[in-house]
Parts: sequence; C-alpha cells; structure tokens
Amino acid sequence: MKKFIIEDDFWDIFPNVKIGIITIYGIDNRIKETEKYKSLLSESQQKAMTYLTAMEFSSNSVIKVWREAFQKFKTKKGVRASIEALLKRVHKGDNISCINPLVDIYNSISLKYAMPCGGEDIDSFVGDVRLTKAKGNESFITLGSNESEPPFEGEIVYKDDVGAICRCWNWRESVRTMLTENTQNAFLCIELIDESRDEEFKAAIDELANLAQKNLGGEFKISVLDINNKEIFL
Repeated sequence: MKKFIIEDDFWDIFPNVKIGIITIYGIDNRIKETEKYKSLLSESQQKAMTYLTAMEFSSNSVIKVWREAFQKFKTKKGVRASIEALLKRVHKGDNISCINPLVDIYNSISLKYAMPCGGEDIDSFVGDVRLTKAKGNESFITLGSNESEPPFEGEIVYKDDVGAICRCWNWRESVRTMLTENTQNAFLCIELIDESRDEEFKAAIDELANLAQKNLGGEFKISVLDINNKEIFL
C-alpha cells in the first residue's frame, strides 16, 4: 500500500508546518455543471480580497509568510507559492477560470482561506509519495512543456519513484499526476505555515473534504501531518 511521507530534511527547515491531507476515493470528476463552479470561484474571489488590505501586495501577511518560507530553500528564480499566484490574479481583477470540478473546488477553498491547496491523481503515483529535498535529478514535465525541467538539488518537492510531482513545494505540478476529468481517486493537500491560523486551517480541510464529497461523491479520509506524525497510508 502506498504511503505519503514527509521526510526529516523537510522538518529540519520547517518544524512547525502542518500539512492537511484528504484522500478521496470513487469520485466522478467529469465536467457537468460549469456555472456552479464559476459561482463557487466567484464567491471565493470576493472573500480572498479581504486578505489583501495592505497597500503593497507583498506586505499582506498571507503573502509575506510564504515569501519568507521560500527563502529557506533553493528555488527557481522568481517563483512564488501557489496561493500568491492565485491572489495576484484576484488582486489584478482577473477571474479564475474553471478547469475541472475538483480543481475548481480546491481553488475555491484556497482563495477563501488564503492557503495553498493542491491535488493529484492517486492512481498516477508510482511508489510512495514524499515531501522532501530534491536530489536534483528528478524528472519533471509541467503542463505546456515537452521537456523535463528537474528541480534544483535541495529544492523542496513532492515526488514519487518516477520523479517530481510538484516543484518548489507548491509552485507548479507535473502533468503526469494532475487531476483530470478521468480521475477517480484523489490526493488533496492544504499547507499551513502560519501557526496563528490553525483554526482556519482545520475549517479549510473540513470544508474541502465535504464540498468534494457533496459534489463528486466518493469516500474521504482526513489526516493532518506534523513533526510528530510524519506519514500516512494512502
């Protein structure tokens, strides 16, 4: 049985982080009701604006904590956390487009709570999944590219036995493992780096799990990993 493992080299840098994992099996992720998800994203974008109160975009706390985190490990120049990318679009007045139901759902939760959320297709994983420092030779092909762009040595990545799943912690995912309309079993995550937002973190996990099940069916399990609970079975 596959595991998700957060390795010690991650905890050496981020001892106080929490990672919420939702595994949900037996979903129907086919695109059927686009207007429903457009509405969900629109509501979340309005909520997201409440986190952007500082005049300077980078001074908002939900942005600042992730910029500081990305300075603690090797990253590709100019990359930002996934939540900053979403909030920047909202800040500029750009609407977040629908992709497929589960991606739309986790994007809506990411915006509503201003926390990074991600998702992958469990059936695409080869071996165990690890959150760890990259060796620097992991295969990685992202959407829109045909060439592998391996992570830097020491970069924080999600990876399995074949290669990197997501580079620069939560910056960009591999096309190999991404959620599609054909996904039936999914791995979802929410990442907490600001300890003062623990209650919001718990609410975000619960809402993501229940919203996914309500709309897509399936059965889910929630796990929260921290330095004292470093791995789970998928």
